[in-house]
Amino acid sequence: MQDILEFLRQEGIEKELIDGIRAFRQEAPVTGELKRRIPAPEVYYLGTGIWEKAIAAILCRKNLLLAGPKATGKNILAESLGAAFERPAWNVSFHIGADAAYLVGTDTFDGNQVTFRQGPVTLCAENGGFGILDEINMARNEAMAVLHSALDFRRELDVPGYHLVEMQPQTRYIATMNYGYAGTRELNEALASRFVVLDMPIIAEADLDRLIASRFPDLKAELRSQFTSLFYELDRKARSAEVSEKASDLRGLLDAIDLCHRGLRTGDALAMCISDKTFDPYEKQLIQDVIDERIDPDLSGSDLFA
Repeated sequence: MQDILEFLRQEGIEKELIDGIRAFRQEAPVTGELKRRIPAPEVYYLGTGIWEKAIAAILCRKNLLLAGPKATGKNILAESLGAAFERPAWNVSFHIGADAAYLVGTDTFDGNQVTFRQGPVTLCAENGGFGILDEINMARNEAMAVLHSALDFRRELDVPGYHLVEMQPQTRYIATMNYGYAGTRELNEALASRFVVLDMPIIAEADLDRLIASRFPDLKAELRSQFTSLFYELDRKARSAEVSEKASDLRGLLDAIDLCHRGLRTGDALAMCISDKTFDPYEKQLIQDVIDERIDPDLSGSDLFA
């Protein structure tokens, strides 16, 4: 995998920001078992403007909220930032049942005594890590109140029965959210005001072409272009409410190409990874018609890859 700082230089990121990352790394190098927690993404986020905003926010000790619809690379950016700054990452997947104990920790039995088992937010704070709070608007606002003191100027967690956890200077929290998912809710003002918000755009067409080329270097150029066009055609139909947002599925598109690489026909692969994720028969047929019009369903791996 290409060195991420060299990647950022090639992407045209300002030298001052790259120098800031180097200085950040030298403040408290990660050692021992924590090195295993430093993210190593298969691909880096593509998008110079978003990179520069995110790097500047982290260097200024801000916590980031990555807001945007599907296929905008929120988690890829979060992992890429962890890799760039060489910080251990703790991933927290939010759900309706998430509570303070899930985030901060809880009492548990250890032999004959009760001990405090730290949660991911506490471990992240004590070890100067990056806490990736995935789909933060899935949790109840009252559960998130425990994070307020960690996210504002106090930068500490007062855990009852444990002790006052002071965050290491390198600690950052990077939250992601998608208003389109079922079960999500509005963030209350107290929580939202503790983040700087990055509005994540849909990946640019040229960047998507580069992404597919990096994942599948042997995919023929003309077919790579067809897959790219298919994604944007489905995305346009989702945005105009002709089909649901399930059709605009970048993960599904990449998974379909991966299945084709293993020898599955394009029609079967795209059905499994995109159209069959919609369970309404009428909508499924609409999506399938768009796919079949753009991509020949009978292509095999030898037709797609050089």
